[in-house]
Amino acid sequence: MKRHSGTERSLAMSYLGLRRAIGLIGVFLPFVLVIGKIIIEGPGMEGSISAYYYTVMRGVFVGSLCAIGVFLLSYRYQKHDIIAAVLAGIFAIGVALFPTTPSVAPTPTDEIIGVVHAVCAGLFFLTLAYMSIFLFTRTHPSKMLSPRKPLEYLSLLVATRTVPGEPLEPRKKWRNVIYRVCGYAIVLCVVLIGIVAIPAIKNLVEQLHPVFWLESIAILAFGFSWLIKGDTILKDRKSGRKSDLPAPA
Repeated sequence: MKRHSGTERSLAMSYLGLRRAIGLIGVFLPFVLVIGKIIIEGPGMEGSISAYYYTVMRGVFVGSLCAIGVFLLSYRYQKHDIIAAVLAGIFAIGVALFPTTPSVAPTPTDEIIGVVHAVCAGLFFLTLAYMSIFLFTRTHPSKMLSPRKPLEYLSLLVATRTVPGEPLEPRKKWRNVIYRVCGYAIVLCVVLIGIVAIPAIKNLVEQLHPVFWLESIAILAFGFSWLIKGDTILKDRKSGRKSDLPAPA
Protein backbone atom coordinates (compact mmCIF):
# COMPACT_ATOMS: atom_id res chain seq x y z
CA MET A 1 0.00 0.00 0.00
CA LYS A 2 2.81 2.40 0.88
CA ARG A 3 4.60 1.60 -2.37
CA HIS A 4 1.39 2.29 -4.34
CA SER A 5 0.90 5.58 -2.49
CA GLY A 6 4.48 6.59 -3.20
CA THR A 7 4.07 5.82 -6.90
CA GLU A 8 0.92 7.94 -7.10
CA ARG A 9 2.69 10.82 -5.36
CA SER A 10 5.62 10.52 -7.76
CA LEU A 11 3.27 10.58 -10.76
CA ALA A 12 1.48 13.63 -9.38
CA MET A 13 4.76 15.49 -8.94
CA SER A 14 5.92 14.61 -12.47
CA TYR A 15 2.71 16.00 -13.97
CA LEU A 16 2.98 19.12 -11.85
CA GLY A 17 6.54 19.56 -13.09
CA LEU A 18 5.46 19.20 -16.71
CA ARG A 19 2.75 21.81 -16.23
CA ARG A 20 5.22 24.18 -14.61
CA ALA A 21 7.70 23.78 -17.45
CA ILE A 22 5.01 24.61 -20.02
CA GLY A 23 3.85 27.60 -17.99
CA LEU A 24 7.35 29.01 -17.44
CA ILE A 25 8.21 28.87 -21.14
CA GLY A 26 4.97 30.66 -21.96
CA VAL A 27 5.46 33.39 -19.35
CA PHE A 28 9.07 34.16 -20.23
CA LEU A 29 8.98 33.79 -24.03
CA PRO A 30 7.83 37.34 -24.96
CA PHE A 31 10.33 38.96 -22.60
CA VAL A 32 13.24 36.79 -23.74
CA LEU A 33 12.54 37.50 -27.41
CA VAL A 34 12.28 41.27 -26.99
CA ILE A 35 15.20 41.71 -24.57
CA GLY A 36 17.44 39.26 -26.42
CA LYS A 37 16.85 40.98 -29.77
CA ILE A 38 17.55 44.42 -28.29
CA ILE A 39 20.78 43.25 -26.65
CA ILE A 40 22.14 41.42 -29.68
CA GLU A 41 20.75 43.36 -32.65
CA GLY A 42 19.92 46.72 -31.17
CA PRO A 43 16.73 48.71 -30.38
CA GLY A 44 13.48 48.00 -32.12
CA MET A 45 10.39 45.86 -31.69
CA GLU A 46 8.92 43.43 -34.18
CA GLY A 47 5.30 43.63 -35.25
CA SER A 48 4.44 40.24 -33.78
CA ILE A 49 5.90 37.46 -31.68
CA SER A 50 6.12 35.32 -34.82
CA ALA A 51 8.16 37.99 -36.60
CA TYR A 52 11.06 37.27 -34.27
CA TYR A 53 11.63 34.21 -36.46
CA TYR A 54 13.39 36.61 -38.85
CA THR A 55 15.70 38.02 -36.16
CA VAL A 56 18.68 36.71 -34.26
CA MET A 57 16.16 35.20 -31.81
CA ARG A 58 14.92 32.65 -34.35
CA GLY A 59 16.47 29.74 -32.45
CA VAL A 60 14.83 30.78 -29.19
CA PHE A 61 11.45 31.24 -30.86
CA VAL A 62 11.51 27.89 -32.68
CA GLY A 63 13.11 26.02 -29.78
CA SER A 64 10.62 27.33 -27.24
CA LEU A 65 7.59 26.44 -29.34
CA CYS A 66 8.99 23.00 -30.14
CA ALA A 67 9.65 22.44 -26.44
CA ILE A 68 6.07 23.45 -25.60
CA GLY A 69 4.86 21.16 -28.37
CA VAL A 70 6.88 18.19 -27.14
CA PHE A 71 5.78 18.76 -23.54
CA LEU A 72 2.14 18.88 -24.64
CA LEU A 73 2.51 15.75 -26.77
CA SER A 74 4.01 14.01 -23.72
CA TYR A 75 1.17 15.11 -21.44
CA ARG A 76 -0.82 12.16 -20.11
CA TYR A 77 -3.79 12.78 -17.85
CA GLN A 78 -7.49 12.14 -18.49
CA LYS A 79 -8.75 11.26 -22.00
CA HIS A 80 -10.06 14.72 -22.88
CA ASP A 81 -6.89 16.38 -21.58
CA ILE A 82 -4.71 14.09 -23.68
CA ILE A 83 -6.66 14.83 -26.87
CA ALA A 84 -6.54 18.59 -26.31
CA ALA A 85 -2.86 18.53 -25.32
CA VAL A 86 -1.86 16.48 -28.38
CA LEU A 87 -3.72 18.87 -30.68
CA ALA A 88 -2.16 21.90 -28.98
CA GLY A 89 1.27 20.27 -29.24
CA ILE A 90 0.87 19.64 -32.97
CA PHE A 91 -0.29 23.21 -33.53
CA ALA A 92 2.62 24.60 -31.48
CA ILE A 93 5.15 22.69 -33.57
CA GLY A 94 3.30 23.84 -36.70
CA VAL A 95 3.73 27.48 -35.59
CA ALA A 96 7.46 26.87 -35.17
CA LEU A 97 8.05 24.98 -38.43
CA PHE A 98 5.85 27.14 -40.69
CA PRO A 99 7.04 30.74 -40.20
CA THR A 100 4.86 33.78 -40.58
CA THR A 101 4.93 35.62 -43.91
CA PRO A 102 8.02 37.86 -44.10
CA SER A 103 7.30 41.59 -44.27
CA VAL A 104 9.79 42.17 -47.11
CA ALA A 105 9.24 40.75 -50.62
CA PRO A 106 7.28 37.61 -49.73
CA THR A 107 6.97 34.96 -52.45
CA PRO A 108 3.74 33.03 -53.21
CA THR A 109 5.21 30.11 -51.27
CA ASP A 110 5.89 32.41 -48.32
CA GLU A 111 2.27 33.53 -48.42
CA ILE A 112 0.98 29.95 -48.31
CA ILE A 113 3.32 29.04 -45.46
CA GLY A 114 2.21 32.18 -43.66
CA VAL A 115 -1.43 31.09 -43.91
CA VAL A 116 -0.54 27.68 -42.43
CA HIS A 117 1.32 29.50 -39.65
CA ALA A 118 -1.67 31.73 -38.88
CA VAL A 119 -4.08 28.77 -38.81
CA CYS A 120 -1.79 26.78 -36.51
CA ALA A 121 -1.34 29.78 -34.21
CA GLY A 122 -5.07 30.44 -33.98
CA LEU A 123 -5.90 26.78 -33.29
CA PHE A 124 -3.04 26.56 -30.77
CA PHE A 125 -4.40 29.47 -28.76
CA LEU A 126 -8.04 28.35 -28.99
CA THR A 127 -7.14 24.83 -27.85
CA LEU A 128 -5.30 26.25 -24.85
CA ALA A 129 -8.29 28.48 -24.10
CA TYR A 130 -10.56 25.42 -24.21
CA MET A 131 -8.28 23.64 -21.74
CA SER A 132 -8.30 26.59 -19.34
CA ILE A 133 -12.05 27.16 -19.46
CA PHE A 134 -13.41 23.62 -19.61
CA LEU A 135 -10.70 21.17 -18.50
CA PHE A 136 -8.67 22.92 -15.81
CA THR A 137 -11.85 23.95 -13.99
CA ARG A 138 -13.14 20.41 -13.42
CA THR A 139 -13.30 18.93 -9.94
CA HIS A 140 -13.83 15.26 -10.85
CA PRO A 141 -12.00 14.56 -14.15
CA SER A 142 -12.62 10.80 -14.01
CA LYS A 143 -16.37 11.32 -13.76
CA MET A 144 -16.47 14.23 -16.25
CA LEU A 145 -19.96 15.19 -14.97
CA SER A 146 -21.23 15.54 -18.53
CA PRO A 147 -24.02 18.10 -18.96
CA ARG A 148 -27.25 16.82 -20.50
CA LYS A 149 -29.07 20.03 -21.49
CA PRO A 150 -27.97 22.96 -23.73
CA LEU A 151 -28.11 25.40 -20.82
CA GLU A 152 -25.88 23.10 -18.78
CA TYR A 153 -23.24 23.31 -21.51
CA LEU A 154 -23.44 27.10 -21.45
CA SER A 155 -23.21 27.10 -17.66
CA LEU A 156 -19.75 25.54 -17.89
CA LEU A 157 -18.51 28.88 -19.23
CA VAL A 158 -19.03 30.48 -15.82
CA ALA A 159 -19.64 27.69 -13.30
CA THR A 160 -18.06 24.42 -12.21
CA ARG A 161 -20.08 21.20 -12.10
CA THR A 162 -19.46 19.29 -8.88
CA VAL A 163 -20.71 16.09 -7.31
CA PRO A 164 -23.75 16.84 -5.10
CA GLY A 165 -22.69 17.37 -1.52
CA GLU A 166 -19.05 18.12 -2.44
CA PRO A 167 -18.63 21.94 -2.59
CA LEU A 168 -15.56 23.55 -4.13
CA GLU A 169 -12.59 24.15 -1.85
CA PRO A 170 -12.00 27.95 -1.54
CA ARG A 171 -8.65 27.92 -3.35
CA LYS A 172 -10.13 25.80 -6.12
CA LYS A 173 -12.81 28.48 -6.58
CA TRP A 174 -10.12 31.12 -7.03
CA ARG A 175 -8.13 28.92 -9.39
CA ASN A 176 -11.21 28.33 -11.52
CA VAL A 177 -11.89 32.06 -11.73
CA ILE A 178 -8.34 32.64 -12.94
CA TYR A 179 -8.49 29.72 -15.39
CA ARG A 180 -11.60 31.21 -16.97
CA VAL A 181 -10.18 34.73 -17.07
CA CYS A 182 -7.03 33.40 -18.78
CA GLY A 183 -9.10 31.37 -21.24
CA TYR A 184 -11.38 34.28 -22.12
CA ALA A 185 -8.37 36.59 -22.45
CA ILE A 186 -6.83 34.19 -24.98
CA VAL A 187 -10.06 34.01 -27.01
CA LEU A 188 -10.45 37.80 -26.94
CA CYS A 189 -6.86 38.29 -28.10
CA VAL A 190 -7.38 35.87 -31.02
CA VAL A 191 -10.52 37.74 -32.06
CA LEU A 192 -8.79 41.13 -31.82
CA ILE A 193 -5.81 39.87 -33.81
CA GLY A 194 -8.23 38.90 -36.56
CA ILE A 195 -9.82 42.35 -36.42
CA VAL A 196 -6.55 44.29 -36.59
CA ALA A 197 -5.52 42.15 -39.56
CA ILE A 198 -8.25 43.85 -41.63
CA PRO A 199 -6.31 46.12 -44.05
CA ALA A 200 -8.22 49.31 -43.22
CA ILE A 201 -7.62 48.85 -39.51
CA LYS A 202 -4.10 47.49 -39.91
CA ASN A 203 -2.95 50.66 -41.68
CA LEU A 204 -4.20 52.78 -38.78
CA VAL A 205 -2.69 50.87 -35.86
CA GLU A 206 0.32 49.09 -37.36
CA GLN A 207 2.83 51.45 -35.74
CA LEU A 208 1.52 50.48 -32.31
CA HIS A 209 2.39 46.79 -32.87
CA PRO A 210 -1.06 45.58 -31.73
CA VAL A 211 -0.47 41.99 -32.88
CA PHE A 212 2.68 41.74 -30.76
CA TRP A 213 0.90 42.98 -27.65
CA LEU A 214 -2.16 40.79 -28.18
CA GLU A 215 -0.02 37.72 -28.82
CA SER A 216 2.02 38.50 -25.72
CA ILE A 217 -1.11 38.80 -23.57
CA ALA A 218 -2.41 35.50 -24.93
CA ILE A 219 0.92 33.75 -24.28
CA LEU A 220 1.14 35.18 -20.76
CA ALA A 221 -2.45 34.07 -20.03
CA PHE A 222 -1.63 30.59 -21.31
CA GLY A 223 1.55 30.40 -19.24
CA PHE A 224 -0.12 31.77 -16.13
CA SER A 225 -2.94 29.21 -16.27
CA TRP A 226 -0.44 26.35 -16.60
CA LEU A 227 1.63 27.65 -13.69
CA ILE A 228 -1.49 27.59 -11.53
CA LYS A 229 -2.31 24.10 -12.78
CA GLY A 230 1.22 23.09 -11.80
CA ASP A 231 0.66 24.35 -8.23
CA THR A 232 3.28 27.07 -8.69
CA ILE A 233 0.66 29.70 -7.81
CA LEU A 234 -2.35 29.25 -5.47
CA LYS A 235 -1.04 25.85 -4.50
CA ASP A 236 -3.55 23.39 -3.13
CA ARG A 237 -3.06 22.75 0.57
CA LYS A 238 -3.43 19.03 -0.06
CA SER A 239 -0.25 17.43 -1.36
CA GLY A 240 -0.50 14.94 -4.22
CA ARG A 241 -4.25 15.38 -4.65
CA LYS A 242 -6.02 12.75 -6.72
CA SER A 243 -7.07 15.27 -9.36
CA ASP A 244 -3.43 15.51 -10.39
CA LEU A 245 -3.05 11.79 -11.03
CA PRO A 246 -3.34 10.33 -14.51
CA ALA A 247 -6.26 8.14 -15.49
CA PRO A 248 -5.88 4.43 -14.80
CA ALA A 249 -4.38 2.50 -17.70
